[in-house]
Amino acid sequence: MEPDLPGRVGLIEADERFMRAAMDEAFAALDNGDVPVGAVMVNGGRVIGRGHNQREQLQDPTAHAEMLALTAAAESLGSWRLVDCTLYVTLEPCIMCAGAMLQARVPRLVYGASDPKAGGCGSVYAITSDDRLNHQVEAISGVLEHECSTLLRSFFQRRRATGRK
Repeated sequence: MEPDLPGRVGLIEADERFMRAAMDEAFAALDNGDVPVGAVMVNGGRVIGRGHNQREQLQDPTAHAEMLALTAAAESLGSWRLVDCTLYVTLEPCIMCAGAMLQARVPRLVYGASDPKAGGCGSVYAITSDDRLNHQVEAISGVLEHECSTLLRSFFQRRRATGRK
């Protein structure tokens, strides 16, 4: 049986479009001096939650882009169960954010750049696909990977050049 190529092409186009929306959020984090990571939560083809890293701005270690997008989406839907949603993130979520996705019952994650130091969705840990847990998240990596990686790399190069870690 042949795969549904038009459907697949449409999904790839949608994934890229929503990843660009997440990139817009990453630039907002950059504008505020934070690590440029952005996220959007999508339900029924529309963005219902947005977030970008605000750890520096809020002085809150949990103010990751994903956490803020999850909270906004839950508020938008009036439910903590985000069962028909897809989370788009420019960087592979950490274990905290991966755990929050599991708790929210998010079925699908799309991310750009992998995180070989703290990734919770396959690079270091595989929280989202651990079958010992009561829920798993389908994770798709590499969407607009070059753009996402380039933004993060240039941010950290500038920080190192100014003596900041």
